[in-house]
Amino acid sequence: VQLQASGGGLVQAGASLRLSCAASGRTFSGYTMGWFRQAPGKEREFVATINRSGGITWYEDSVKGRFTISRDNAKNTVYLQMNSLKTEDTAVYYCAADPKGFSRSPSRYAYWGQGTQVTVFS
Repeated sequence: VQLQASGGGLVQAGASLRLSCAASGRTFSGYTMGWFRQAPGKEREFVATINRSGGITWYEDSVKGRFTISRDNAKNTVYLQMNSLKTEDTAVYYCAADPKGFSRSPSRYAYWGQGTQVTVFS
């Protein structure tokens, strides 16, 4: 599966952004989908994941209550709605697909998009 992330931008703290990740192929519904981020000088970290049906989600503690992951299997797209953005949310955001499980570990995700930059200023 090929993934294309979009929707990043430069916003002021407190603003909102919605990231999208469009997947190619006919088996999108067969993948757990995740969002990860990587800030300069830091390791890639888990943000959120959603299971195949969209009924189960899992968030990193610092984004709970602010970010919402969702998916539309008919459109082969996963979203990350980000509200109340903070400067510490600044990073390149990546979407990824896990064909086998439901995990927060980047190593479990076999397919990755190219990343979209989110910059939050105060």
